[in-house]
Amino acid sequence: MRPFLSHPFDDDKLKEECGIFGVIGVSDAANFVALGLHALQHRGQEAGGIVSYHPDHGFNSARRFGYVRDNFTKADVMDTLPGQLAIGHVRYSTAGSKGATAIRDVQPFFGEFSMGGCAVAHNGNLTNAAALRRELIERGSIFQSSSDSECIIHLMARSIQKNLSERIKDALRACEGAFSVVAMTRTKLIGVRDSLGVRPLVLGRIGDSGWALSSETCALDIIGAEFVREIEPGEMVVIEGNKVISTRPFNPSPSRFCIFEQVYFSRPDSIIGGRSVYETRRQIGVELAREAPVEADLVCPVPDSGTPAAIGYSQESGIPYAMGIIRNQYMGRTFIEPTESIRNMGVRLKLNVNRALVKGKRVILVDDSVVRGTTSRKIKDMILEAGAAEVHFRIASPPTAWPCFYGVDTPERSKLLAATMSEDEMRDWIGVDSLKFISLDGLYRAAGEAGGRDPLAPRFCDACFSGDYPVAPSDKIAEGFEMKAAE
Repeated sequence: MRPFLSHPFDDDKLKEECGIFGVIGVSDAANFVALGLHALQHRGQEAGGIVSYHPDHGFNSARRFGYVRDNFTKADVMDTLPGQLAIGHVRYSTAGSKGATAIRDVQPFFGEFSMGGCAVAHNGNLTNAAALRRELIERGSIFQSSSDSECIIHLMARSIQKNLSERIKDALRACEGAFSVVAMTRTKLIGVRDSLGVRPLVLGRIGDSGWALSSETCALDIIGAEFVREIEPGEMVVIEGNKVISTRPFNPSPSRFCIFEQVYFSRPDSIIGGRSVYETRRQIGVELAREAPVEADLVCPVPDSGTPAAIGYSQESGIPYAMGIIRNQYMGRTFIEPTESIRNMGVRLKLNVNRALVKGKRVILVDDSVVRGTTSRKIKDMILEAGAAEVHFRIASPPTAWPCFYGVDTPERSKLLAATMSEDEMRDWIGVDSLKFISLDGLYRAAGEAGGRDPLAPRFCDACFSGDYPVAPSDKIAEGFEMKAAE
């Protein structure tokens, strides 16, 4: 199966990172992993992979392009993945090849060491991967993929530690940037988060003897696992038998969890930091209504990620909520090869305006973000063509003015609308009656920080909005990227 074709609607959204999932202590572990990956499909729709271990059959793997449901629900695939221990990964490329993914880039990655095999799945991005790769190649490593994640396997191979758990620690201590990792040996399931905890990872219990590690709690729900806790920033857990052993292999740092998980990436039915993602997004809408009120007749979400914020905006403002835009649920990323006439249809392939509802109305559109702004313009055109009297955009995140280097695929800075235009200039360029973004303080309040953002010790990584990078992107700086000047 060929990789997914890009779609015009998706090109103007920040791309998901990846999803990771692992289980131990259950029969047919790979089937549990497939279900977990299905629940994490929103985090990566390009490709997926599963590695399992069985004492009689050793390590086995399957890697496929496309959706989990199309590949890991078939007996001829799942029967090749026996055992009570398995890990998996769903991918959207953030480092390595873009657009034309090779099957060799699909995780989990596997290495055979003197003390046995080890498979590794990584969510995030190593900001020093280019430097690590150069050094490893100069010392004799032979890379099989273009992914930054493969550096972890080669770093493990060069470690002198006597067991694989310690080798993983050694490898990750050399890595900069963001990483949540799920790994497996013949007997252990291992989970690790970087010291800042930029990317998510949670622990779940399956019955009396099984355990699961997952990017999000929604994937625990699908397999009937009980959410136990989040893996803490800088923590490593090693699960063997019925024991969970926790260590702290990295220097302690203040947590800087990615705030865009709250805005867009995580599923609204997941729990982050003891708080419902849906409730945080609804509260974003409440804050947005307080900060940027406007007289209007309808509050309409840009489906689907704008829906909770639109509900919150409606509840706080008293303006009726309505489904002014309907999303085609069957429009996948493998649509027909785009001809020029199809390209010109743009977002109409995915979204359609409820004409009878919006005609003659002053409409507030609530969306999660503005990246390039091209989709916002097209949606505005559709609403006006349907007869709306006014169009007002309210955005459930601050202006995205800086690229992310921690596992989110963002355009280079010059292509981010907010990097080159003021809010008023963006309003005029998009062509709407008004455009307002939630403030960074408002976003923090919605996420549970009553006092807003502490500029000296922010709780979240918000570099895409503030330019405040908690880890310097050393590879990009070497390429000439200019950091924001200290204020």
